[in-house]
Amino acid sequence: MKVLPFKIPKPKNEALVYQIDREQVFYDQLHQHGEIQISYVEKGAGSLIVGDSINEYKAGDVLVIGSYIPHVFRSDTRIKEESLMHTLFFDEDSFGKDFFQLTDLSSTQNFFKKSVFGMRILSRKSKIIPLFNALSHQNKVEQIASLLMIINQINKSKTTPLSSFVYRKSFTDDEGKRMSQVYEYAMERYAEPITLDEIAERANMSKNAFCRYFKKRTNKTFFQFLIEIRIENACKILIKNPELSIAAIAEQCGFNNIANFNRKFKTFKHCTPTQYRNQF
Repeated sequence: MKVLPFKIPKPKNEALVYQIDREQVFYDQLHQHGEIQISYVEKGAGSLIVGDSINEYKAGDVLVIGSYIPHVFRSDTRIKEESLMHTLFFDEDSFGKDFFQLTDLSSTQNFFKKSVFGMRILSRKSKIIPLFNALSHQNKVEQIASLLMIINQINKSKTTPLSSFVYRKSFTDDEGKRMSQVYEYAMERYAEPITLDEIAERANMSKNAFCRYFKKRTNKTFFQFLIEIRIENACKILIKNPELSIAAIAEQCGFNNIANFNRKFKTFKHCTPTQYRNQF
């Protein structure tokens, strides 16, 4: 499956694509594709942007990313172990326009409905992961059967959305490159002050045009997005570095005011940084 800057074309005459990504870091450019993606992360951890939301991923995760949702996996480069992910790519018409409309498969409609915003699987992973592990030894017919069993298990699972807003129009390659540059800049420099002038220049747009452009495609301002990146990184540090003070973590993640950090953290995580740390 060749990866283009923002679109992934499906190989001809293949209804289902099974792909193994075994790299030090996963493909780290913002992209979208028409296929629905179901992935099992066997090894690796990092940040995951899906649509308008910042998430984290880690080993053992099972994730669904819907058709044409912009997304990017940003591997944590501090982890020396290679990253390994198993993925199935398909769409609702892969096996014929009416295949998933059959009465026998009516229960799959809930899966497709929830896939629009992406989802993280919270339960029944002990039944789903063995199905992924078997894929590399299966022929195409067996892989299609495994896909149906995976969808069936996901339908029975507890899930949580990966995004809350999806831009309904497919991004052009130029739009994809622009958004990718903005996302990459924010994720690499979140600990530093970033001005509107600076990020608008990065996008090669005026300030007003950039604000409208970003808000239309993510349903939030750039600075809301930047705060989410900072909070997600703070969460990782809170867990991985219990010896660090809250004030030090706040500063390390781009907050120069601990009161502001505590307030924003509670808004996004519904608890204080100390409470979040104590949960783990």
